[in-house]
Amino acid sequence: MGASMRTNIDIDEQLLEEAKKIAGVSTKKAAIEAALEKFVRLHRQREALDALWGIGWEGNLDEMREGRDFGEIK
Repeated sequence: MGASMRTNIDIDEQLLEEAKKIAGVSTKKAAIEAALEKFVRLHRQREALDALWGIGWEGNLDEMREGRDFGEIK
C-alpha cells in the first residue's frame, strides 16, 4: 500500500454504510479503501482487455483435431 493522506470529504452516509456491509468491514476508511482498490483493479482489467482486443486466434480447429481420439461421447 502507498502512503496515506488525511482528507475531509462529504460522502452519502447511506451509500457508505451499504459499502461497509458489502465489503464486510466496520470502518469508513476500510470501506473507502476497498472501493478504491476494486475501482482501480477493474480499470486495470479493462485496460488489459482493451490491449488484447483484436488479437484473435487464427487457425483451423478441425485440422488441429485430426487424428486425436476424444473418446466416446455419451
